[in-house]
Amino acid sequence: MTTITVLPHETLAPYGAKFDASEGETLCDALLRQGIAIEHACEKSCACTTCHVIVREGFNSLDEQAEKEEDMLDMAWDLTPLSRLSCQARVRDTPLVIEIPKYTINHARENH
Repeated sequence: MTTITVLPHETLAPYGAKFDASEGETLCDALLRQGIAIEHACEKSCACTTCHVIVREGFNSLDEQAEKEEDMLDMAWDLTPLSRLSCQARVRDTPLVIEIPKYTINHARENH
């Protein structure tokens, strides 16, 4: 079990959040379980970037990115060296501080 701190996000977590997550749980599942409605347009199959997060603290505790995740992240809005797809990043025993970017690229929602 570890602690996840979510920095304030205008619509998804206006006051931020802090909660526990189980080791092995994905960041996406942990956020959704806490009522933080992070987008996951591909149903967590690593086929979009809508669940993109920036891991401000604890990044190195996460498993290395698979090539598929790296390829998808290249298309993410506001990409940083600390970016991960929350559907692919599994929590370990190190506390994490994450930021949910202000925008996401969701072609389905945007009627493309």
